[in-house]
Amino acid sequence: MVTLTEVAAREVNQIIAQQSELARKNGQEPAKLYLRVGVKGGGCSGFSYTLDLTETLGEQDESWPQHGIDVVCDPKSMLYLDGTTVDFKDELMGRGFVFSNPNATSSCGCGSSFSA
Repeated sequence: MVTLTEVAAREVNQIIAQQSELARKNGQEPAKLYLRVGVKGGGCSGFSYTLDLTETLGEQDESWPQHGIDVVCDPKSMLYLDGTTVDFKDELMGRGFVFSNPNATSSCGCGSSFSA
């Protein structure tokens, strides 16, 4: 399972609230959104992390609640992400989501890609 910290969950909830408000302003009913975590090939270390909001669940997706957010991950990504913690940092040098992955054997300097 991938763990979402409370700080990361607050940031995700703010983004979901913004998207819901935008939908309402456009006369639409806000959709149920899931936080999809995953990996894809690429990046300077071999794999890149993915993190986005989605309205759909795949047939093979795993889903679990974290601080009021439904987190979703496909089985292939879960092989590389099981045990990972997703946090959110807001610091002088930048802000963004940070992955702490115990399965990574190395990662790049920016923290957005890894090898396993």
